[in-house]
Amino acid sequence: MKKDQLLTRRRVLLAGTGVVGVAATAGVYAGVTGGGGPAGTVSAAGPQARRPLSSSAYRLQPLTGYGPPHAAPRRTLVRRAPLLRFSGRGRHIVLTFDDGPDPRYTPAVLDTLAKYDVRAMFFVCGGMAADNKELLARMAEEGHAVGNHTWSHPLLTRLTRGEIRAEMERTCDVIEDAYGERPEWFRAPYGTWNRTAFRLGAELGMEPLAWTVDTLDWTSPGTRSIVRRVENGAAPGVVVLSHDAGGDRSQSVRALRSYLPELLDAGYHISIPRRHYA
Repeated sequence: MKKDQLLTRRRVLLAGTGVVGVAATAGVYAGVTGGGGPAGTVSAAGPQARRPLSSSAYRLQPLTGYGPPHAAPRRTLVRRAPLLRFSGRGRHIVLTFDDGPDPRYTPAVLDTLAKYDVRAMFFVCGGMAADNKELLARMAEEGHAVGNHTWSHPLLTRLTRGEIRAEMERTCDVIEDAYGERPEWFRAPYGTWNRTAFRLGAELGMEPLAWTVDTLDWTSPGTRSIVRRVENGAAPGVVVLSHDAGGDRSQSVRALRSYLPELLDAGYHISIPRRHYA
């Protein structure tokens, strides 16, 4: 499918949908925690909000949004910490998946999201994306957001400025070629950021997004443990971290099939945040 056809189909798909406001200038709880990374770095991991799910007699429709309008200026702020969660009205949750796309697991994740008509964010590695461009094309066609997770998943704080830029820029190019647009979001591997990563991300037009709820699915804790972490951490504005690649992700796939309908039944919107530009 040609790039202009992808963009046209996405605009049709997204027409009339609502959006979640990301507070780029105010209202974002962008706290960071220390530890876990090399000296002088920021390791992104937010506190998990412990709020039990409540029953609901209705199911809210998912929201998604891309922006801004083409006439708006596209200047990106240079942040000192990644965004961890989003403020705004309503019970919104953002689901994110890292390290893919992987033809063994990503299609099953996409199938589940399609079943419930919700949109998610995929932070892809360029090396994986280059070999699975058809999955990025599917993400575009189905209205998901694709973010930059570097080319080879290195620890950025051990790279030079030129090496970090190459990791990011090569991945931006692959995403644009397969997805139809350059990414507007990036996430540092291992959640380890530094000033150079923030500055280069902004130069490439991307906002840094971390997470609030870590499912720890990469440790293969068991499907039920993953589901429980999502349920216990569910609260308005949280960003959930899961994986669709980087190892055996069958537990992550099964967990999504369990917790996604539960979140919807509890009245949550599964949303994609909309960018606000300076």
